[in-house]
Formats: sequence, C-alpha cells, structure tokens
Amino acid sequence: MKIVLAYSGGLDTSVLLSWIKEKYSAEVIAFCADVGQEEETKGLRPKARKTGASDIYIDDLREEFASDFIFPMMQAGAIYEGQYFLGTSIARPLIAKRMVEIARKHKAKAIAHGATGKGNDQVRFELASAALAPDLEIIAPWRDEEFRKQFPGRKEMIDYCIEKKIPVEASMKKPYSMDRNLLHISYEAGMLEDPWLDASAAKYKQMYKLSVSPEDAPNKPEYITVDFDKGNCVSVNGKAMTPLKIMQTLNRLGGKHGIGRVDMVENRFVGMKSRGVYETPGGAILHATHRMMESITMDREVMHLRDSLIPEYAKLVYNGFWYAPEREALQALITESQKNVSGTVRVKLYKGNIIAAGLKSSVSLYSPDIATMEADPTDAYNQDDATGFIRLNGLRLKVATKVRAATKKRAKSKNKAKRK
Repeated sequence: MKIVLAYSGGLDTSVLLSWIKEKYSAEVIAFCADVGQEEETKGLRPKARKTGASDIYIDDLREEFASDFIFPMMQAGAIYEGQYFLGTSIARPLIAKRMVEIARKHKAKAIAHGATGKGNDQVRFELASAALAPDLEIIAPWRDEEFRKQFPGRKEMIDYCIEKKIPVEASMKKPYSMDRNLLHISYEAGMLEDPWLDASAAKYKQMYKLSVSPEDAPNKPEYITVDFDKGNCVSVNGKAMTPLKIMQTLNRLGGKHGIGRVDMVENRFVGMKSRGVYETPGGAILHATHRMMESITMDREVMHLRDSLIPEYAKLVYNGFWYAPEREALQALITESQKNVSGTVRVKLYKGNIIAAGLKSSVSLYSPDIATMEADPTDAYNQDDATGFIRLNGLRLKVATKVRAATKKRAKSKNKAKRK
C-alpha cells in the first residue's frame, strides 16, 4: 500500500510519518509543498528519509501559490471575520491539488494529513480531495482513537520525537504550533489557548518571525508605491515584478514596519472558537492598497455588490470550498469587477499602520470638477437636481410615517372607546 503524506517536518507530521508507516505497513511518500516556508524546508529531505519515508517531494509551488491562489483571493478583498487574511486557508487547496497529482503518479491508494480532528485543515484537505479525486482514501490519524491515546498531548509527541531522534522546533518551553507560507505565519495552541495572554508582550518577542513589533519599528515612515493592472499588483516602487517577488518584497517592507499583526479568536468551521496569532505583513499591504485602488476605479454598485459577497467568499475559502462551483462562480464575477482596477497607490508605512498618501489612475472615476464644493466648470452636476432626487427617495419614508400615524390614531380611538 502506498500513502502520500502531507509533510512539513514539524512536530505533528514527523510523528505521523513514522506512525503511519508502522500501523499500515505502508510505503509512505512524503510531500512538502514549498509555499514560502523559507528556512523551514532546509534539512527536510534527510529528516524525512530518516523518519521512514520511501520518497519525498519538496516542490516549489510559490509562484503558483501567489498567482493562482493569493492574487485571486486579494481581488475578492477576502478577509475572514474582519481580521484574518486567510493565509493558512488559501494554501491548503494548492497542497491538496499537488498531493493528488503525486498520488496518481505513484498509484497510491490514500493520502494522509496531520490535521487535528478539532481543526479546519482536515476539512480543507478532504473537501479538496473530494472535488479532485473522490476515489482516494483519506487517512486522518487525529481521528483515530488509537493514535489519540498514544499521543494525548504535545509532551508525548515531543518525547516520541526524542526517542526516534527526530529534531523538531518544539519544546515544553515553546508549546505552540506554527504554520508559515508566503502569505503569513500563524501561531496557535499551547500558551496561546489562554485568550488573556498578551502575545504582544516583550517576553514573547522572539516568537515572531516576519515582523518587528510596532513599538520597535523605525521612527521614520517609509513611502512606497504599488501599481495595479486589472486588480492585480504588478509592480512595487516602480519596479515590475512577478506575483512571488511582489509578495516577498511587501513582506520585507511590511515586516520592517510592524505591519499585519493580528491576534484574534475566530469561529472554526467545526463549531468551536479558537485563538490564532498571525503575521501577514505583505498581505496586509496588498489588501489595503488594492482597496484604495478600487476606491477611484470601481463603479459604486459593482463595488457594493462585490462587498456584499466578501463574507461569503471568505467563508468559502476558510471552510475549504475552494474547488466548489459556488466559489468558482463568485470568482468569475470578481474577475469581471476588476477589469477597471488599474493605477498607482502611494502609502506611508509607519509603526503598524498603512496610511493612504496618494492615488492616481488613467481610468479613474473620480472627477475633481464634479466633486468640488466650488463652481463646477463642466456643469456635469446641477445641484438643483438634488431636490427631486431627495424628494423621490424620501417619498416612501413619508408614506410609511403617515401610515404609522394613522394606525396609532385608530388604535388610540379604539382604546378610548373600550374605556367608555
């Protein structure tokens, strides 16, 4: 039996690789998607072999991740529950897609993942698999009672790795899990399960890897320009770049100025609330500047329609429905809405803030002549027209008020008659 395992080299998947091989007497093919983990992929190949993998794939999917997953999501303005930039959520469909391709190549019978039975990732991986390869079996050890009894907590997993001589970046002094990619880093579990713990306190400064704290950011602001073409960022500071290079550049700039830190309690798809601490420096800049660009280039009603769909789109990504027909239908509408979103945004980065500092576009819908409070030299807007506009929009309000008053008067008359 051949099994393809989503492998990161972290605590959970290091344990899983060895455990799955023993339990199923299987040939385990480890797969690590390089979606921007940076140094996390170093030493992964010998570690996987040592742990028992028959083969390991470390595929560079960063460009595909940026262009085909991050950028379309940014066009949608997606943000979950007003704070989360969906960094982990959007990576899962790409990882699942590549896992399926490897499984097909090796004629594997199953794919396995290390997502817990309490988390969202199990849903994301398995919904993607259901859409792309419904015939493949799923092995999810965290939903196996035998596995949970053997590993009731992180201590047992750490002890197991020590016994097997598997080096992992986890200890009882740093008991939290971490997931990194091109868009963000997330931290959860362990000490972070206490919502009263201040993760921004100086004593936890070493936890963060992508950004400095706003307090430690430079005292001098930095101006940058971001260019868009049809809703996609195409250059930073006047230099044309690939989507991958754009994300790397914005991550560096944002991290330097303490941009994009989020600490929130979110609603998981499986029904519970969970705390997550996130660093999304480049994504925060991209999200903010894209919105600014839309403000002068997108039609009002198109914007309001798209905005009404942001919570639904974000929920679909968060819950794992990237390959669902409704997400694809929404994406078609979003792509159409972006055809005029082109131009340049200038922002000031300063101690965790992204401050608007200028907008320009050759297809701007903003007209200073029309918007001015002074006399309009083009006569495009006649202020007298506002009288009829307001009267017509207020008509239903006047009618409703008259009806309510008449109803109240009748009820008062009936009550008076009853008292007599």
